[in-house]
Amino acid sequence: MKEITPKSSRYFTPEERHKIIQEALTSGITKQAIWEKYVGEKAERGRILRWMRALGYETNTRMPNIVKNYSSMAKKHKTESNEENFENLQLKKRVAELEKQLKEAELKAIAFSTMVDIAEKEFKIPIRKKYNTKP
Repeated sequence: MKEITPKSSRYFTPEERHKIIQEALTSGITKQAIWEKYVGEKAERGRILRWMRALGYETNTRMPNIVKNYSSMAKKHKTESNEENFENLQLKKRVAELEKQLKEAELKAIAFSTMVDIAEKEFKIPIRKKYNTKP
């Protein structure tokens, strides 16, 4: 089994991160010691815990257990929430657009009615249709 050489924490692949997390869970060595072994830094600063959360590990117990199908669950959850946010944004834009169109239609109706009122008074002719008359 190939040993991971010390490198910056942001360059670990998800597989390497799983390996490091599994070692932290099963070996009994502290997270700081494992971090120093793989990264070469003494301060771990909670990064392993953040990796665990991002990769779908259950972190609410003292010794976290792995959640089945962790990688697809993490990706699916992020994708669903992004899609929901995008859909909500689209719906909000659509509602705002429809409200704007409604306001514009109401203003046109008021303007038309006012124009007909003015024309009836000025020219003294009935423009509006009388609904109760026979054809």
